[in-house]
Amino acid sequence: MGDRPAYSRVLLKISGEALAGDSGYGIDPAVIKTIANEIFDVVMRTKVEMAIVVGGGNIFRGIAGSAKGMDRGTADYMGMLATVINAMALQDAIEKLGLETRVQSAIEMRQIAEPYIRRRAIRHLEKGRVVIFAAGTGNPFFSTDTTAALRAAEISADAILMAKNVDGVYDSDPLSNPEAVMYEELKYIDVLKKSLRVMDSTAVSLCMDNSIPLIVFAVKESGNIEKAVLGKKIGTYVR
Repeated sequence: MGDRPAYSRVLLKISGEALAGDSGYGIDPAVIKTIANEIFDVVMRTKVEMAIVVGGGNIFRGIAGSAKGMDRGTADYMGMLATVINAMALQDAIEKLGLETRVQSAIEMRQIAEPYIRRRAIRHLEKGRVVIFAAGTGNPFFSTDTTAALRAAEISADAILMAKNVDGVYDSDPLSNPEAVMYEELKYIDVLKKSLRVMDSTAVSLCMDNSIPLIVFAVKESGNIEKAVLGKKIGTYVR
């Protein structure tokens, strides 16, 4: 009998950069295998319904392409395609462990993914399958953070688990400022007022309007996904 989860349905947001490991680019097979193992363990032990949104920054980031002169719409669509590659890699790693998954893409590509259909996604979750949402919202000018907030609201997720390369939300960049202080708990309105780098403002507003709590934690620390699902004190809790 597994531990009782604090949430019955969650949306796990994994940054693309987390999949790259120390190389900083592409997909590190060891990292994706570790993440897949954690997802498998927590779903099997707790029976939590889990959906996933994965970023694409390890392959291509639309806003970076735009900054270098590329058309923003074109760059964003390229970034969406990068998330599909990551979603397929994660699906492969999870299914090798014996857990059923479905990739749903906001951009139709029937040969490799289902089209995103809200009711179908919810039905997959109810059947115990992990659903991976790919290709963002299907629209340029929106980040995968906004996708996570939007999909969480659409599937009535109890919380968003934000797995990042840092272990919480800080008052300044902990990589450049060793004196940076981590917040244990925040309100969404404070995130907006202080311009803290948790999610973009559109995503934060969506979470705030729909009362979806957010747990920010380090994906590299083993067991953190399960701790977040069980409601244990970890990282930064935003409400």
